[in-house]
Amino acid sequence: MSTTLLADASIRLENALKHVNISEDAIERLKYPKTSLMVSIPVRMDNGSLQIFRGYRVRYDDTRGPGKGGVRYHPNVSLDEVQSLAFWMTFKCALLDLPFGGAKGGITVDPKALSKAELERLSRGYIEAIADSIGPDTDILAPDVYTNAMIMGWMMDHYSIMQRKIVPGVVTGKPLSMGGSQGRSTATATGAFHVVNTICAKLGRSPEKTTVAVQGFGNAGAEIAHQLANAGYRVVAVSDSRGGIYAEQGLDIPSIRRYKTENNSGIKAIYCKKTLCNIVEHKVLTNEELLTLDVDILIPAALENQITAANAHQVKAKLIFEVANGPLTSDADSILERHGTMVVPDILTNAGGVTVSHFEWVQNRNGFYWTAAEVHEKLKEKMIRETENVWELAHTKGISMRTAAYAHALNRLGAALDAKGTRNYFVGSSA
Repeated sequence: MSTTLLADASIRLENALKHVNISEDAIERLKYPKTSLMVSIPVRMDNGSLQIFRGYRVRYDDTRGPGKGGVRYHPNVSLDEVQSLAFWMTFKCALLDLPFGGAKGGITVDPKALSKAELERLSRGYIEAIADSIGPDTDILAPDVYTNAMIMGWMMDHYSIMQRKIVPGVVTGKPLSMGGSQGRSTATATGAFHVVNTICAKLGRSPEKTTVAVQGFGNAGAEIAHQLANAGYRVVAVSDSRGGIYAEQGLDIPSIRRYKTENNSGIKAIYCKKTLCNIVEHKVLTNEELLTLDVDILIPAALENQITAANAHQVKAKLIFEVANGPLTSDADSILERHGTMVVPDILTNAGGVTVSHFEWVQNRNGFYWTAAEVHEKLKEKMIRETENVWELAHTKGISMRTAAYAHALNRLGAALDAKGTRNYFVGSSA
């Protein structure tokens, strides 16, 4: 999987390079991560045994500012995957015009198999191992897959202990009580909501006449389904890792979220419990079946490589918004483009998270905190502006939204790289 991610990242970079004018030096610099760190994390387990976990932190580029990117806990985490995700973060931050470079981290672990105490020891051990490579002006951490505000709080606390001072800006996505920002927990979904609304408005598509399927019902997937349903979109299908459900007339998203949270139940079981069976007619389906539903909008909000050359021909949705990182392979992109499907890429759609992380970092540095309304308004303004920029570039040049997003980010990255000095500044000079 990770090799495909790296290959796809390179292909998308090459596609965008055809539509920008930046120096060869800048292009060459963006082909490789600046630093890649691999560490071993010894953890004393609750039963007294010692277990060693593998951890990673990659800073892909810091031309525009300190590295910025989440830390994921997942059994499939690898160095190649983390490098690819750090690559995407580099372009995402440039696309949203944030003063950050791209970074990413992770630990190869099944967090569901650990107790809370083991999870805390692992998180603190990770910071112990990478502390020399991070900091509020160097590389800033954030939540990602299977990490959350609680874990970010542990990480910030441990880094502060090591520095012998409170350093809230080393981590974003923290609890509010530790310097977190209003709106951060829902920022990815809220940003995606503004992207969906902006694109649908440009296409003349009204929410009431638009059907939506969401693959992935974690933090971002559940929240985007909730916000779209509240805005009048008809969310007809959702799924999690155990399967999904479909109802043509639309699903009761608040009830699904509440029941899943209270009972730790898979989505496909929800409508077969208690009185929910009588609320709506529905059918159970797999994640694979959800991707091929005849809906207007498909939102992959789970993991990478969900739509590939093997199943892209079966996708019927004409609009795809990538809330997950890398849910489509480059081969799938080509197939869908030929079929007339518009794909709005991850580096734009899910950029709300890093945008509000930037807001949190700014608030930490200033020691002055914004209201939820202020955060939401600033996020809305930025997401709409950059969506319109990408839309305009795509239609002006006749290219896909993905290529336009990468080209827009490349223009900003290229300008910053060249401004720092390249061979062009020294051509013709004498020693």
